Amino acid sequence: MANRWLFKTEPSVYSYQQLEKDKKTTWDGVKNNLALKNLNDIAKGDQILIYHTGDEKAAVGVARALSGAYPDPSQKNPRMLVVDIEAVKPLPRPVTLAEVKTNSKLANFDLVRLSRLSIMKVSEEQWNIIETMAGR
Repeated sequence: MANRWLFKTEPSVYSYQQLEKDKKTTWDGVKNNLALKNLNDIAKGDQILIYHTGDEKAAVGVARALSGAYPDPSQKNPRMLVVDIEAVKPLPRPVTLAEVKTNSKLANFDLVRLSRLSIMKVSEEQWNIIETMAGR
């Protein structure tokens, strides 16, 4: 069974809509140690929720990992990792952080607990709850 993840992005820097236009991209710029550890655990085929930070603060789309993590070719430090991803589909409607926080079943979700973490694991239950909230 593939793992599931949430990737945060500032939509003014790189949005889910841009990923859909590009079809695929190399996800880079991750610097936080825990986020890098999570990125290192990603495998080809894993599902990814794309979450817009900033004013939106909402999960907006689904992507898929096209590769496992590998050293960022633009960096000299081999600890700096990237992963290739592709757009799968936008969520029927965005699921906001405020909505996530009101769902008691999501109280232990890293999105709520570790608000600054940019890449986090999503359990199957958390994924299903968010998909239901999005109107799937």
